[in-house]
Amino acid sequence: MRYTPLWAALLFLAPSLPAQTPAPRTLSLDQALTLALDNSLNLQKGFLDLQTSKTAADNLWAEFLPGISAGAGLNYQSALFTGEGLSAGPNSGSYSFSLGLSLSLNPGLASAMKILTLAYQAQLLSYESSRLQLAIQVSKTFHSLLAEQRNLAHLREIGDLADKQMEKNRIAFGNGIAGELTLLRSRLSAETAKLNIRRAEAACAAKLGDFLVLLGFEQHTPAVLEGQVEIFPIRADPEALIRDYLAQRPDIQNQRRNIERLEAVKDRAVMTARAPSVSLSAQWRGSGSAAFSDSLSAGISLSIPIDSWIPGGKQHQALKAAEADIEKARLDLQNAEAGAMAEIRSLTANLQSGWQTVEISRLRVQIAERTYELTEQGFQQGTVEFLALEDTRNSMAEARQQLLTDELAYKTTSLDLAAALNLRPEELEQVTGADR
Repeated sequence: MRYTPLWAALLFLAPSLPAQTPAPRTLSLDQALTLALDNSLNLQKGFLDLQTSKTAADNLWAEFLPGISAGAGLNYQSALFTGEGLSAGPNSGSYSFSLGLSLSLNPGLASAMKILTLAYQAQLLSYESSRLQLAIQVSKTFHSLLAEQRNLAHLREIGDLADKQMEKNRIAFGNGIAGELTLLRSRLSAETAKLNIRRAEAACAAKLGDFLVLLGFEQHTPAVLEGQVEIFPIRADPEALIRDYLAQRPDIQNQRRNIERLEAVKDRAVMTARAPSVSLSAQWRGSGSAAFSDSLSAGISLSIPIDSWIPGGKQHQALKAAEADIEKARLDLQNAEAGAMAEIRSLTANLQSGWQTVEISRLRVQIAERTYELTEQGFQQGTVEFLALEDTRNSMAEARQQLLTDELAYKTTSLDLAAALNLRPEELEQVTGADR
């Protein structure tokens, strides 16, 4: 008898063995935030723009860098005739080179350097704001997925109850206790519950796939989100928040820096158009010929503009337009501040009413769950019809779903308030004294 080696048998059976499904990856909110910030293409582009602005702001001395030029040349000379007739000497060659230096002293240089500094500060603020906004958006999506997963668990629980009730009705029908219509209705309820579960699973999987792509994973990567939607009553004074945090909003800071930038642009335009400018230049030319012919030249020039002083001229109109831009920027700042204050007041008011809504929803869930328990007992005792039992079960499912919706809305509003104050969510809880 011929025996097959053990390793050969295992190799033969290996293709037929089922492939092991990789274990789903568990993601917490902190991990999701880190991945989203690291893999965001928009943030990467913003960082490159920030580095460009930083290079210009760190090298303001380049605005004073004079213009330097260098040149070299090769000349060939041959004397055919001399004073004594034909030249018997060898031909001679020569070369020359030059070095030039020019410096323009423009009175608008100080304003130009300020514009570069403000541009870097604005770019830095925009980059930090983009990071915070992305973190807030990721937090919203993460908690929304947690709520959907919890809702899916509730739907599965309702489906299990429907299946158990259908099995009880089947047994009762077989024993002649329940009617055929009751059995059919219980079967319809079970099938409807399964359909709702499949729809919720498909919607949750699609949203989770989009979220994983945002984090840098493949869309169909097995993943499980870790955590729960935790909310705490936030009792904040909107006027105190406006007083302490309005000025640090990115849009308000950008508007203020825009005013400073426009003022610097106007100052540069005024100095360039009306102040005299001085130019210094120097040049040295050297020659490699036998005869010494090096030369050094230097010059200074003064330019005084005239057209900007003429009322109604192009330069005069440009300066007036610059002043108008500054006034419009100040009006935009007032408008932005008014809109920000209204947003903060609205969000704090929504949080106050939202917490009351959550408490009412929690009470509604308690009542619905207790009602279902009592109705189920009555149905088992034969004092309650199946339709009443089904209604109470559906009411319990709706109450749970509404509670999840209200809790998610409260969490989203708190995140919106944190974004409106340019704060992280944990910072908002600290400054408002949220009750845990």
